[in-house]
Amino acid sequence: MSNPLFYSPTLGLPGTMLELDQDNSRHAIQVLRLIQGSALSITDGKGNWADAVVAMVDRKKCSVTLQAVHQVARPKRSITLAISLLKNSNRFEWLLEKVTELGVTSIIPLRCQRTEKENVRMDRLKSILISALLQSQQAWLPELLAPQSFADLPQWKLAKGANLLAHCENTLRSSLSELSSSLPDQTLIAIGPEGDFTTQEISQALAANFIPVQLGNTRLRTETAGVVAVSLLAC
Repeated sequence: MSNPLFYSPTLGLPGTMLELDQDNSRHAIQVLRLIQGSALSITDGKGNWADAVVAMVDRKKCSVTLQAVHQVARPKRSITLAISLLKNSNRFEWLLEKVTELGVTSIIPLRCQRTEKENVRMDRLKSILISALLQSQQAWLPELLAPQSFADLPQWKLAKGANLLAHCENTLRSSLSELSSSLPDQTLIAIGPEGDFTTQEISQALAANFIPVQLGNTRLRTETAGVVAVSLLAC
């Protein structure tokens, strides 16, 4: 069984002490019942991974000694998911959790013409990403960008690599499952809101050299489409 994994935005060198923050300390002491000498791992979400042991515990504080620190290589393919915000916050949070587990690199919340929700709590969304990172035992935390307007497409599309647009209109589209293996290492896929992208938005994306794709033969909810898209690209 692997060691319990914790998140810290900064790590030190082997042999140094690191004090876990209040929430992590509480989890280590009260939930996992770690004691002095217990083994654990820590990641900073930037690819650094530390093996450590508990050095000191009290009711509210847990300090650890870093034993070894190494860098975990990024996955070869960089996947950016640009996806509309959802009216149902729980569904959007579920989406973030699942695409993090699948290894997405970056997430861009979009405000499209048919997007019904405009505001998000970025601190809560980041905490969901961290939880999913730890649950899936990964070392790279996805980058979560501030919400972008779809109309500002030139500002958030990839300058290098492939930009894809998944939509439901009955026009010529490539199958993402067939296209995936031939895509470059840097790939962005955009997915619209409930009701799909508007014809105007699709035209704007195609004019900006986005590749139109379909995710399958059925019409998917936005959050399901996001998970399917990242899953296909990560294969």
